[in-house]
Amino acid sequence: MASRSQEPDDTTTRWLFSGQLGPLFDDGGRILLIEAKSLIAGRPIHRAKAHLLLSALRHRARELGDRCEYHRVDDYDEALIATGGLHDRSDLEVVDPPSWAARRFVRSTGARVLESRGFVTSEAVFREWADARAGKRLLLDDFYRTVRERTGLLMEGDQPAGGRWNYDHDNRAAPPKGAVTLGLPEPWWPTEDDIDDEVRRDLDAWQADGSVQLVGDDGPRRFAVTAAEAEAALDDFIDVRLGDFGPFEDATLTGDWTMAHSLLSAPLNLGLLDPMAVVERVAGEHTRGTAPLASVEGFVRQITGWRDWVWHLYWYLGEDYAVTRNALDATTPLPEAFWQLAPDAIEENCLHHAVDGVRRHGWAHHIQRLMVLGNWALQRGYDPAELNRWFIDMFVDGTPWVMPANVVGMSQHADGGIVATKPYASGGAYINRMTDFCGGCRFTPSKRLGPDACPYTAGYWAFLDRNEGRLAGNHRMAQPLAGLRGLADREAVVAQERERQSF
Repeated sequence: MASRSQEPDDTTTRWLFSGQLGPLFDDGGRILLIEAKSLIAGRPIHRAKAHLLLSALRHRARELGDRCEYHRVDDYDEALIATGGLHDRSDLEVVDPPSWAARRFVRSTGARVLESRGFVTSEAVFREWADARAGKRLLLDDFYRTVRERTGLLMEGDQPAGGRWNYDHDNRAAPPKGAVTLGLPEPWWPTEDDIDDEVRRDLDAWQADGSVQLVGDDGPRRFAVTAAEAEAALDDFIDVRLGDFGPFEDATLTGDWTMAHSLLSAPLNLGLLDPMAVVERVAGEHTRGTAPLASVEGFVRQITGWRDWVWHLYWYLGEDYAVTRNALDATTPLPEAFWQLAPDAIEENCLHHAVDGVRRHGWAHHIQRLMVLGNWALQRGYDPAELNRWFIDMFVDGTPWVMPANVVGMSQHADGGIVATKPYASGGAYINRMTDFCGGCRFTPSKRLGPDACPYTAGYWAFLDRNEGRLAGNHRMAQPLAGLRGLADREAVVAQERERQSF
C-alpha cells in the first residue's frame, strides 16, 4: 500500500469519498468527488441523513472551486462514463475508503491506494496489536491503554493523569431531580444556505418520483457539513458543555435531546475533523484546569478508544461479520414503527421518545441507542443484521463501519461475546433511574406481570428464559440466570410477553 503523498502532484487527481471531506484528506492537488444517488436509494433512509450527505459533498465541491471535478450520477456504473472512464484513468489516487464495498470498487479501477486516514491509530498498528494478542480477547480497555501510552494523551510520565485509566465510574450520574433540561444554552447550530435549499428541492423531487424513500423530519440541518462548521461546533462544546458531559453522559431528559453531548459524531464520520487534533484540544482543557478530568477522559476514551476500536474491528472481523453473526438466533423482523419512525404506534414513554427523537433529528445519544432502542431489540429478538441496517440508514452518523461492532456486537450480543462480555439487557429499573420517562408512562417499571407491567422489565425475564441455554456458560450471567430460576411467576411472565401486542 502506498504511503501518504507528501507533495501534491500536478498529474494526479485525488478521488475522495463522503467520509473524506475535510482538510485531513486534501494534500493540495486536484480532487474528484462523485455524488451518486445510489448512496441514498433503494431502501428507507432518514431524510436528515440524505440531506447531510448531499449537502456535505456539494459544500466541499464549492470550497474546492476549480480544483474539484464534480459529477452527479445515479450510480457508480454511470460514474465510469461521466468521469471519462475510471478504469481508463491513470491519474487517480484514493485514500483507502471507509467501507468494504467502496474498497472493492476502488481496487477494480486500478487507482493508486493510499493509507486510510481519519483515526488516531493506523490499521497497520491495530493489526499488529490484535495479532499479538495470540488468542486473547480484543478488549477495548486494553487497546485504549496502548493508545494513551503511545500518544501521551492524558499521561503524566508513564502513568495516567490522576492515577486512573478510566473515570467511567464518575460519569454515571442520574439526571437532576425534577429537571426538564440540564439548563445549558442551546448548542451551536449551523445556518442553512442555498446549497441546503438545492438539496431539499432535489430530495423533494426524487421522493415524488419514487427514486428515493425518505422517512423522518425535514430539517433544519443541525449537524456540520464543512470543516469550518465542525470547528465551530467543537468550540461550542468545549466552551459550554464539556464540563457537564462526563457526569451526565448516560442520563436522559425528555425535554433535552442533546444534554451535554458534543454532536460531533456526524462531522467526524464525514472526515471534517482530525480526531487527534480534537482530543488534543480537549485534553488541553484538563491541563489548563478548565475542565474536570472525568469529563475530559470520558470524551478522549470515546474518540481514541471506542471510535477507533469499532473502525478497526470492522476490518479485522471481516466483511461478513454484520450479516452472519447471530449467536442468540434472533430472527424477528423490525416493526413498521421502526422503519417508518412512527412513535405514535408505541405506548412506552422511553421507546416512544427514542423513536420520536430519531424521527425528528436522525440522532440519539449512546444510552438511548444501547439501553432503550438496543435493549428493546435484544429482548424482542430482532434480527441483528436488519437492526444494523436500520441504525446505518436512520442515523446521521450511521456508516457501514461504525455500526456493526456497536449494534451486532455491543448491543445485540450477536457475535457471542467478541465485543461485549455479556448482553446489555436490563429491566425498567435502569431506565427509571437514568431518565425521567417512567413517571408519566402507563407501564410501571417495578411490575413484570399484569396490564401495566413494564415491557422492559417483563421482557428482560422473557429474554433470559429464551436464551438460558445459550448464556449458561457466561460467568457474568450466572447471577441473572439464578434469579430467573427462582422467579415464581416465570411461566406467566414468559407467556404474557409471548402474546404481547401493545408496547
